[in-house]
Amino acid sequence: MSLQFSVLASGSTGNAIYVEADGQSFLVDAGLSNKQLGLLMSQIGKSMDDLSGIFITHEHSDHIKGLGVAARKHKVPVYANGKTWNAMEKLIGEVPSEQKFHFETDTVKTFGGLDIQSFGVSHDAAEPMFYVFHHNGRKLALITDTGYVSDRMKGMIKDANSFVFESNHDVSMLRMGHYPWSIKRRILSDVGHVSNEDAALAMSDVIGDHTSRIYLAHLSKDNNMKDLARMSVQQTLESKGFVLGDGIGLYDTDPIKPTPLTAV
Repeated sequence: MSLQFSVLASGSTGNAIYVEADGQSFLVDAGLSNKQLGLLMSQIGKSMDDLSGIFITHEHSDHIKGLGVAARKHKVPVYANGKTWNAMEKLIGEVPSEQKFHFETDTVKTFGGLDIQSFGVSHDAAEPMFYVFHHNGRKLALITDTGYVSDRMKGMIKDANSFVFESNHDVSMLRMGHYPWSIKRRILSDVGHVSNEDAALAMSDVIGDHTSRIYLAHLSKDNNMKDLARMSVQQTLESKGFVLGDGIGLYDTDPIKPTPLTAV
């Protein structure tokens, strides 16, 4: 079975990404209720009962809201680093010890022919990290919830076939919007979220010969719009010499609608 994925939901109201290969299937984060996750899974023809594991990026509620119920009800193993386990245990309720696994930052776990590589990002959580999936020479890189994209992060995700890449906000909309200044300052900080422009600049450093799909993810519902994010990223990438639509496509994600299950 090829490496396939669907962004089930993306945004401040909840995040979950489905990934499968070699007969095993995983979620990255469970930031919606167990019921919502089940409905989204059914829309791509999958079931929560068939999950092989859930990988957690960090303990913020939009990434773990349904985790405890999903883990207990469907008896799914959960993987997170030690600091994230410590931070989220009081938030998700008891998970049976036989379902709790440590997956530390900058390590690799292998499931059949699927290698999953973790790497740290810059966000105001205990020890936030994201994942790169490798299978039969194909590479899927997931990176959201980071205030900037360092050279080290770029090295981890470079030349992926498919990216799920944060494009959180338009800086002008954020600055002009109704958020309190303390929240604006947090979002704009090195431990907040990357803007459309900064995301595109980082993409220009990691797009490679094998890259064909970039999904714009974790858009702010108050400080961004799909069309604006896509236009901003496209303009910046084209200014860097990339030709979109001819080998490289930009794709939307949605807070309540999954993207089609797609081979990497």
